[in-house]
Amino acid sequence: MEIPGLVEITTQDELREIVPQPLAAAAGKTRKELHDLDREWLAASPFCLIATSAEDGTCDVSPKGDPAGFTKVLDAGTIAIPERAGNRRVDGFTNILSNPHVGLIYFLPGRGDTLRINGRARIVSEAPFFDEMIVKGNRPQLALLVEIEEIFHHCSKAFLRSKLWKPETWEPDAVPTRARISQTLERPDEELATLEEYYGQAYEEKIYKVKY
Repeated sequence: MEIPGLVEITTQDELREIVPQPLAAAAGKTRKELHDLDREWLAASPFCLIATSAEDGTCDVSPKGDPAGFTKVLDAGTIAIPERAGNRRVDGFTNILSNPHVGLIYFLPGRGDTLRINGRARIVSEAPFFDEMIVKGNRPQLALLVEIEEIFHHCSKAFLRSKLWKPETWEPDAVPTRARISQTLERPDEELATLEEYYGQAYEEKIYKVKY
């Protein structure tokens, strides 16, 4: 796409002309092992995003959520994340099969700072810790094992700018409902009322009852 007046940055030198080198505290804050504070964060976090990239460079970011503490700490350098049944696309898992590098961001609702983990992932279908990942009777069929290469805490500037956790700024009805989006883009042959029922209370009630 041609955009008149566009100036593209193509080298690190050009980038650093605009963005100076990070301060020592930011540049040197990465670690390779979990601190007790990291463990506390993981024990309190109910949600994370996992970024992956396939061998050809195509990318995916997948949300993962469960009750707080869903990520299991196996040792100072290894964590495990249960996989619950979803839409069966498994885009991130497919990427990992060709490129094991992953990036994770862990959130705490109401907090602007986050915990970031970068590492190498493996997909496992059985392990002793699966029994400790049962939620409402649902034992995961898969889990992601991540060997930590970098871990650090990230500041809250993006959350402050976006006012993400300020309820007075929330506008959930600013866009059509999930059911209407689904009918328009994915399931045009289905009745809206059927989709509204599907994505209603019953949807939440069955999220731990389904398997792949």
